[in-house]
Amino acid sequence: MNENLFASFITPTMMGLPIVMLIMMFPSIMLPTSNRLINNRMISLQQWLIQLTSKQMMGIHNIKGQTWSLMLMSLIMFIGSTNLLGLLPHSFTPTTQLSMNLGMAIPLWAGTVITGFRHKAKASLAHFLPQGTPLPLIPMLIIIETISLFIQPMALAVRLTANITAGHLLIHLIGGATLALMNISPITAVITFIILVLLTILEFAVALIQAYVFTLLVSLYLHDNT
Repeated sequence: MNENLFASFITPTMMGLPIVMLIMMFPSIMLPTSNRLINNRMISLQQWLIQLTSKQMMGIHNIKGQTWSLMLMSLIMFIGSTNLLGLLPHSFTPTTQLSMNLGMAIPLWAGTVITGFRHKAKASLAHFLPQGTPLPLIPMLIIIETISLFIQPMALAVRLTANITAGHLLIHLIGGATLALMNISPITAVITFIILVLLTILEFAVALIQAYVFTLLVSLYLHDNT
């Protein structure tokens, strides 16, 4: 039972080689592009959503922070598309792998911290010791603030992994219960099927919300360091 339950989180392979990179490239192929002078409705809607998200997310940044806008917009589109990819039947969700999420979170977090120490070193160091701290508490507060700083990328990765994994497990469990109840109690099977449909719709929203939350937290870390 456990092996079947977690089978969808196993990295797929082809001829003994992992094909995660090919899977991560697949959503970008599906994004509509146009070489015409006039865009169609799909591309216009895509550009409007990108501009709206960029305006809302980058409005709090100064000129130095706004140079990250292309990276942050690419990040939210990548995470959102890969999250939605996992909702397709017989597919694989790369963002359920903690190693991949750490691979995104650590470099971005490190980039924001390095930017802070480069452009505003005094303000960045001041976060480790609040003003007016009593002398006996200075070593403890410095240790706590250092731990809280280094735990930020772990929190980013674990939050994304846990939310996507939990949703997929619930869909898998309720789907299996629906199939099992079809021969036992058709009425109960219909009720669980309705719950499954509602949960799938919720999971679509969660996939996009988690992409926005991940990118927004990176944006807030950047705002604190620029």
